[in-house]
Amino acid sequence: MDMTADQTAMEPQPGSLAHWLAGHAELGSEALAGLVALIEPLGSQAAIKAVATGRYVFASAGLAQMFECEAIVGHADAELLKPDETTALRRVEQTVMAQRFPVVSEHKLEINGRRREFSVTRLALGADFLLAVWHERTEERHREAHLQRALAQIEQQQSAIEQIRRELQQGSGRDEVSGLYMRAQFDDQLLREIDLSSREHREFALVVIALDASPVVADLGEDAQQRLLEGIGRMLRANTRAMDSACRIGAQRFAVLLSGVGLATAHARMEQLRRQCAAQIVVLNGQDLGLSISMGVSSFPHTASRQDELMLASEAAVHEAQRRGGNQVVLASIAFG
Repeated sequence: MDMTADQTAMEPQPGSLAHWLAGHAELGSEALAGLVALIEPLGSQAAIKAVATGRYVFASAGLAQMFECEAIVGHADAELLKPDETTALRRVEQTVMAQRFPVVSEHKLEINGRRREFSVTRLALGADFLLAVWHERTEERHREAHLQRALAQIEQQQSAIEQIRRELQQGSGRDEVSGLYMRAQFDDQLLREIDLSSREHREFALVVIALDASPVVADLGEDAQQRLLEGIGRMLRANTRAMDSACRIGAQRFAVLLSGVGLATAHARMEQLRRQCAAQIVVLNGQDLGLSISMGVSSFPHTASRQDELMLASEAAVHEAQRRGGNQVVLASIAFG
């Protein structure tokens, strides 16, 4: 076995199980047997070593199987491991016995030609014995590595798509980050939609979309913000019809005109868009940023019949959506009478 270890000490806090057990030494073997019985079904394996001899006096039935050897009890580390591996274990154990509170260490072992990873929590049992709880992390770490490779691939693909999109839209008057039209084009389109809908006596919906605040994005800065704005642009371009109009109207604000659509249909479509955004993977430096948006929906002529009143109504609905925690669609209020 080839082993390396990182260790973290954890002083038992008042109210913790370790702290409580330390104050009730009279429970002795009964408490210990109960703890072992609890951890084994969770996939962890326990071992107890006599400090004086360095030999194991107890081991869960699955520990020998985990290490692919015949027996653990009665053996010392020097009989099971190579000298450098024994030294690594001994170093952690000395820390535990000196500090008298739990220490968590990470171990990488080469077992029968296969690299495996373990997390081990150790606790001194008085001055004579040492408890170690082993939990294998190999498959978990493999899944994490696979996820990181997948995220890296998604990030590369998204960056390539955005680069191609920028090159194709260069000089088109669209927003460089989102690929959508800007506020001036939106205002013109909104006025035309009001005029057309007034003459033809039909409805349309106005949706204002805001990017929800995120501590992760705030910590990562402008690059993360840009990735999310790119993500919203992709989602709006893919989920609006040719007769609709999706624009970026502010730093973190977007608007969509849904031509010929009433409030109920607009709400259903925007709720579907919200769910798609929440499920969208937007990656920066191998980390999924999460895409959360709030939306406010108003309609012509039921909510309002003027440009400024429609915008105010949708903005008020967005603020209400964010006040409720974000990641939701809110309908603007309709004045009756």
